[in-house]
Amino acid sequence: MKKRNNFDNVNNIAKMYIKEVIGEGDVCIDATMGNGYDTVFLAEIVGENGKVYAFDVQEEAIKSTEKKVKKLEFEDRVELILDGHENISNYVKDSIKCAVFNLGYLPRCEHRIITKPDTTIEAIKQSVALLEENGVVCVSIYTGHEGGMEERNAVFDYAANLEQKEYNVFESKFINQKNNPPSIILIEKKKQV
Repeated sequence: MKKRNNFDNVNNIAKMYIKEVIGEGDVCIDATMGNGYDTVFLAEIVGENGKVYAFDVQEEAIKSTEKKVKKLEFEDRVELILDGHENISNYVKDSIKCAVFNLGYLPRCEHRIITKPDTTIEAIKQSVALLEENGVVCVSIYTGHEGGMEERNAVFDYAANLEQKEYNVFESKFINQKNNPPSIILIEKKKQV
């Protein structure tokens, strides 16, 4: 029997979507590296012929992720970048199959360092521009912190205005959780016929 993750965590749900999109040899972006869990998840799937570009502005994130990457011997397939995700296009020149965003702050670290609407939208725009056909930008949105709702609204405004002929935009969210439950936005580049 195939084991799957529970629905109790927005990251588990995001990973279920992402697993359907990416495969061996793909290029992906972890736009909000954090503690490196998404970086490692992506690197496992893209394999030794794939590439994961992971971004964060905090040295703690780089150090935490670097340990995980070295332990798994993924150094050849992962590039850790100490820079804001709004600078993706300065580093990533390949087309990508997936970009992953976890908005908000790094758990167990400085809560005053958060993602911001202007840089997040710029990063999403750059990621969308790099998408291959059938590629996906997956944005997990947390709103329980100061500025979280403004960032959510900016992401929704941007995504809702993407051209329907070129992109599918899908929202997934918890409806029975209290205290600002997170949601996911998926932006898929349609196959051009």
